[in-house]
Amino acid sequence: MKALQTSRRRYIRGLKTSVLPWTATPQQPKLTNHRAFSYDSTISNLDIGGDTRIIYQGFTGRAATANARETIAYGTKVVGGVSPGKGGTEHLGLPVLNSVREAMEKLKPHASAVFVPASHAARAITEAIEAEVPLVVSVAEHIPVHDMLRVHEVLRTQTKTRLVGPNCPGIIAPNECRIGIMPYKQFTPGVVGIVSKSGTLSYEAVGATTRAGLGQSIVVGMGGDMMPGTTLLDGLQLFFRHDKTQGILLIGEIGGEAEIHAAEAIKEYRRTVSNPKPIVAMVAGVTAPMERTMGHAGAIQTSHDVPAEAKARALEKAGAVLVPHPGMMGSVMASLLKSRPQA
Repeated sequence: MKALQTSRRRYIRGLKTSVLPWTATPQQPKLTNHRAFSYDSTISNLDIGGDTRIIYQGFTGRAATANARETIAYGTKVVGGVSPGKGGTEHLGLPVLNSVREAMEKLKPHASAVFVPASHAARAITEAIEAEVPLVVSVAEHIPVHDMLRVHEVLRTQTKTRLVGPNCPGIIAPNECRIGIMPYKQFTPGVVGIVSKSGTLSYEAVGATTRAGLGQSIVVGMGGDMMPGTTLLDGLQLFFRHDKTQGILLIGEIGGEAEIHAAEAIKEYRRTVSNPKPIVAMVAGVTAPMERTMGHAGAIQTSHDVPAEAKARALEKAGAVLVPHPGMMGSVMASLLKSRPQA
């Protein structure tokens, strides 16, 4: 366990970048030349909507079939899927193809929902990256760490594909597009962007913003794995420049350093933008015992990790408004938006 935690810390430090990938005036950020040729340039692929075309990998499997039925009924544009050896057939009235590359050529998807077992998930993710699918969402839990190390070697050396997950609930633009397993009935279209490590806590925040009459623009469930394809920092970078988003909710937890990087980004954002969007945050696991995973592979507090209290203090010092429970996020955000000067 100690060796694994050391490997994780080295990996995360290697991914740490300057906090603002877009450098320009506060009102019209632009990609620098460096960022235009890095994985960070794919953050914009998270901006899903009603026109986003989805395929499924593992399309004819039981889990994908059940999820696809719900997602189609929700109104998401599912255009087909991939199941090796079943190409040329139909499933749920949609075409089945043998490979992701073939699906890209014939169906022109913007995103792929990976619904394959954990033992094969890394291979499926890599296939989607090689086919240059703009957005890949993997919900599988317990993908071997070394498999994900290989995925990240491929992921971080290209500029076409953005990964959300693994071990995540997915991403949703309410009433427009759902990719993943989020319980969509409580989501409502609105103005608050949410990025969260925890799926269940994000649902609490969704309920709170719905009750407050704010709704959600996009909700990104980054997942609780040690090596996620999209981080809290990435979610912030999306929402900082997202026109439909007026306020941002961030939900962190024990394990890793993502919240510290997010705090640095918030500090820089608030320093450089004249009328910054309000940010409400919480960090779960303040009373969590040491050396014990709390639901997610990455949710473990070791002696080498930044304590949850320190993460919370860093976010507060950077300018985020802290709350102790996600159920409070809606009312607090409503007050902040009401007092924010009109742009």
